[in-house]
Amino acid sequence: MNLVIVESPAKVKTIGKYLGKDYKILASFGHVRDLPVSELGVNTKLNYEPKYVIPPKSKKIISEIKTSEAKAKEIYLATDLDREGEAISWHILEALKIKGDDPKVKRITFAEITKSAIEKAIKNPRKLDMNLVDSQQGRRILDRLVGYKLSPLLWKKVKSGLSAGRVQSVAVRLVVEREREIKNFKPEEFWVIAVLLSKKGDELKFKATLIEDGGKPVKKMDIKTKKEADNIKKKLHEANYQVLDVTESESLRNPSAPFTTSTLQMEASRKLGFSAKQTMAVAQKLYEEGHITYMRTDSTNLSADALSAIRSTILKEYGEKYLPEGVRAYQTKSKHAQEAHEAIRPTDFAKREASYDAREQRLYDLIWKRTVASQMREAVIKIIEAKIEANISSKPVFLARGESIKFDGFIKVYTEGKDDESEEEAITIPELKKEENLDFHELLADQKFTEPPKRYTEATLVKKLESLGIGRPSTYAPTMSTIVDRGYARLDERRFKPEEIGEIVNDLLVEHFPEVVDYKFTAKMEDELDDVAEGKIKWQLVIDEFYKPFEAELEIKGKELEKQDFVKIEELKEKCPECGKILLIRPGRYGKFVACSGYPECKYSRPLETKADKKSEVITENGETEKLSEAEGEKCEKCGGKMLLKEGRFGKFLACENYPKCKNTKTIITPTGIKCPECGEGDVIERRTKKGRRFWGCSRYPSCKYATWDEPVKEAKS
Repeated sequence: MNLVIVESPAKVKTIGKYLGKDYKILASFGHVRDLPVSELGVNTKLNYEPKYVIPPKSKKIISEIKTSEAKAKEIYLATDLDREGEAISWHILEALKIKGDDPKVKRITFAEITKSAIEKAIKNPRKLDMNLVDSQQGRRILDRLVGYKLSPLLWKKVKSGLSAGRVQSVAVRLVVEREREIKNFKPEEFWVIAVLLSKKGDELKFKATLIEDGGKPVKKMDIKTKKEADNIKKKLHEANYQVLDVTESESLRNPSAPFTTSTLQMEASRKLGFSAKQTMAVAQKLYEEGHITYMRTDSTNLSADALSAIRSTILKEYGEKYLPEGVRAYQTKSKHAQEAHEAIRPTDFAKREASYDAREQRLYDLIWKRTVASQMREAVIKIIEAKIEANISSKPVFLARGESIKFDGFIKVYTEGKDDESEEEAITIPELKKEENLDFHELLADQKFTEPPKRYTEATLVKKLESLGIGRPSTYAPTMSTIVDRGYARLDERRFKPEEIGEIVNDLLVEHFPEVVDYKFTAKMEDELDDVAEGKIKWQLVIDEFYKPFEAELEIKGKELEKQDFVKIEELKEKCPECGKILLIRPGRYGKFVACSGYPECKYSRPLETKADKKSEVITENGETEKLSEAEGEKCEKCGGKMLLKEGRFGKFLACENYPKCKNTKTIITPTGIKCPECGEGDVIERRTKKGRRFWGCSRYPSCKYATWDEPVKEAKS
């Protein structure tokens, strides 16, 4: 018997189909060893030696693997092909007390779970790559040192429950700085002058925009006031319009590269409305079921077999005119990308239906189309530009520009989504000839204002982090989730908006621990950890370079910083009902609350009255709902007091003004406008766990028990 060890139980079933009875397949269920939760677990005085422990959940798994390992002729470590997978294999051997150079231990990797890939891997085993293991160890230990050393300082100087992290804190900084750009932005007024024209007697009208007046070019910001716009309009009042010049040209539009992890997350966000976390969870299932290649990759390469299969598919499905002469090669952006890995692609291009699960099928379809389109001919775009002159003394010139698709090429299969929907649609203009007279229909003078940058979506934040060289394929999805879960930012219409606590923590880190959130320094650390994976540097040196100055700064700041330097505490014009001292508004883990200034001698506190969404509803005692606007301020049915809107650890709620004597409360819900995907009858509403964490569930609970951690969004149009 031969033993094959994988991480996921889902892989056991898929791989089991391809290997015979001579192989026993067991899952480790992820990592079997990790740093302890209750302590730092890193000896900073002894070359950063880690202390690994086997979590209770893994002890039974290790025992089962050990029993099978003792009977096995060969042990195949078949964990994922990245650093994380390499480290899991090493931890398994360490937990089993087996040396990596044991002749019966063999490391195998595969980018897809197919019969041919599994058989090829079994025939071509290798030894464990300790450079990859060390790179993962270095990243894990570095993150532990930042988190476990810096977080306690945040608890003392700001509030409990906060955390810091290398990638997480940089992401928060980006969100905060973008918000401040928006707040500080001063819009500038400008005017755009255009005319609506048509060919003589033609119904098709087209717009032409003023680009020249009095022999001088008119740029975007040149017409600054209504008065200037009105002066131009007066001149043009009775003008006639003639075509001055027409030029036709062609533009080639090339397809996008096949998906890497980050581009898949971006595109699934734009086209499907998926969060990064949802995308990775769905992609993981598709990979484990053998439908796509490994979903954590920064390579745009495709194997020779895949390229051959794609070209055959294009020829069969779309015809020879869509097939380029040779294969398309794409430049991988990441300088440390492992070129032996592939982009994310289907394992079988003949398969269009991969799953009965709607989300899995939609993501698979996106991957299939993007991969096939990446090897198709470019699209040919016909561009017509017509310069049109008004027959008045200043000889103003207008430009009409139209686009049309001459040959659709890859567009027949796939076009990349846009981050923002603000782009103007392409104008269709008729065929025009030089000196042709045109019919005038309308003079347009549009007042416009320069716009601030937009808040980051998950897609644009991932794109920004990647462009800065911060984070790696496996880090983006958890980073997006963490900054929301920690309360540093919230998703407002699918865009990140920083919370007050996020700004406070960011300002503290930027001022006192600049290297932790410095873009270039963080990117440099990522590069050095990649160098560890390539055997160019030892991981201890990378950590030492960061940790020694960081530790010294921690000691200084721990003594210097005071809580009031960061946390704004407001006074209420109200005295404590229990001791008579002034009441304060304090920040808490679940939002602001009212507390006595005499704390800890006086422990009086209450939730802060707040505001709620106008769409919010209140659940009544009989389980029905009523509008919040009707319920707020109504009499308490238990004591006759007024029902006030407050906020606590579980979110906003109505409570009697006579609290704590009367403890009557009512739950507030905010409908999302999305029907429950499970029962189709209830609405998806926001809820809170006992620890205050947000989740979404069906309004028909407990009849329908649908629940999800991911904020639901209305499906974007493909």
